[in-house]
Amino acid sequence: MRQHVPRKRFGQNFLVSPDIVAAIVAAVTPVPGDNLIEIGPGLGALTGPLLEKLGRLQVVEIDRDLIATLRRKFSPEHLAIHEGDALKFDFAGLGDGLRVVGNLPYNISTPLLFHLARYALQVRDMHFMLQKEVVDRMVASPGGGEYGRLSVMLQYRFEMERMFPVPAEAFDPAPKVDSAVVRMVPRPADALLARDEDLFGRVVKAAFGQRRKMLRNTLGGMIGVAELAALDIDPTARAEELAVADFVKVVNSLAA
Repeated sequence: MRQHVPRKRFGQNFLVSPDIVAAIVAAVTPVPGDNLIEIGPGLGALTGPLLEKLGRLQVVEIDRDLIATLRRKFSPEHLAIHEGDALKFDFAGLGDGLRVVGNLPYNISTPLLFHLARYALQVRDMHFMLQKEVVDRMVASPGGGEYGRLSVMLQYRFEMERMFPVPAEAFDPAPKVDSAVVRMVPRPADALLARDEDLFGRVVKAAFGQRRKMLRNTLGGMIGVAELAALDIDPTARAEELAVADFVKVVNSLAA
């Protein structure tokens, strides 16, 4: 009999496959002393094996019923529980060298990734299980339909690697889509060359806002055709044709 009825508003699909749990732990390779936090521990399928390697772990969980279950299963000296919404959680308070792990709810995965990117300079690495379609977008190369705003914004800050697929039957209840595990490692600060990162975000958002239109239209209010051409960027190209470095060139030209 199921201990907890998954709540749709929290996007709950609980990992139940021991093989997938073992594969995730192997990918993370946690060792005692790691500053590791798990987002959305749920019923603790991944939490327990991580604790066996670490001895102490922090988690962020929004569901009070699940928090009560976690408190029954794990002692407070081993598991520190932060009750709240990961989308609003201040990860800065957890210190540097942060390692983040989680089976992210599909319904908030994109905004949560953008939220976590704000703390990239404090992070050592992140391992997430996400909808396969989202992972495909995260690691996509320029020129394809999967390449978009999420691709550019995350690839600017992180080196990303698709680790392995996760079938729907690894969860209870089984979602209607497959998942995948992705590793994200922050790029060093001296590799982040955009002079104004807020402007970088605005330019990327505008470029992909109407992705079928040419850059001379989507960025027309920001930069002229001649200036794009001077940067060796075709004004008739579409956003999906530009590499991350091209967006950096546009931003730095505007910032200058």
